[in-house]
Amino acid sequence: MPARKFMNTAPTARQGQFLAYIHQYGIINGCAPAEADMQRYFQITPPSVHSMVLTLERRGFIRRVPGQARSITVIVPPESLPPLKRI
Repeated sequence: MPARKFMNTAPTARQGQFLAYIHQYGIINGCAPAEADMQRYFQITPPSVHSMVLTLERRGFIRRVPGQARSITVIVPPESLPPLKRI
């Protein structure tokens, strides 16, 4: 169960920015962002976004429904998220 040891650790600064973005996007738009939305905001490649989403899910920071669009749910309490920085 090596994946379990990460569940209570804090996200890295980059992971925190993704979590803050997903949270803020949901508040503003009423649904989770698509990976393409994150790609545009962070100006990174589609594989990089997908890798981050998988990492956040594996570390227990988000939950998603495979095969269902815009199904990301942030599990981390909103008050523990860092402020979203403009890039």
